[in-house]
Amino acid sequence: KSDWSLFMFGSHNKKQPNNLVIGHMYDYHVLDMIELGTEKFVSLKDIKNSKCFEGTKPMLIFAGDDFDVTEDYRRLKNLLIDLFRGPTVSNIRLAGLEYVLHFTALNGKIYFRGYKVLLKKSGCKTPRIELEEMGPSLDLVLRRTYLASDDLYKLSIKMPKSLKPKKKTNVSHDTFGTTYGRIHMQKQDLSKYKLGK
Repeated sequence: KSDWSLFMFGSHNKKQPNNLVIGHMYDYHVLDMIELGTEKFVSLKDIKNSKCFEGTKPMLIFAGDDFDVTEDYRRLKNLLIDLFRGPTVSNIRLAGLEYVLHFTALNGKIYFRGYKVLLKKSGCKTPRIELEEMGPSLDLVLRRTYLASDDLYKLSIKMPKSLKPKKKTNVSHDTFGTTYGRIHMQKQDLSKYKLGK
């Protein structure tokens, strides 16, 4: 993925009002490009609830069959994941899961909502979770798409062998998470050793 990047820009004109274009670049060429029309927009500051800290990594939720069935929506889902996923992290704490971006595909529209996660007391160890709308809020409609061929798309997401994690041999885990390693040794001749008193 070294020659791979993202772009997004907004525009507004009489023919295509409130336009948003999201795309992938691969090897200095446009790979996928999707044009969305913004029918309704509510900004973060227009919603008067508490906000998350800037740079908070969001949890992404996709609802609607179109995201799994229709190719245009599948590629849009892929673009949105790449756009919003943020940096890769090795550990997550429960209190850090405080921002949700929810995308719903329904009746030819995409409803994009942002929520803050509130952890409430529940009377047991696991807290009760409530979502409070934080923003932004957009109602989007799919306008035009430019999608790469399946072959080019597969080539663009192929991971180089040097980046693939090396498989650990002779290591196993049980149901409790204990790690076991197997060591191979040459056969020993135990007749040489004096055992007993």
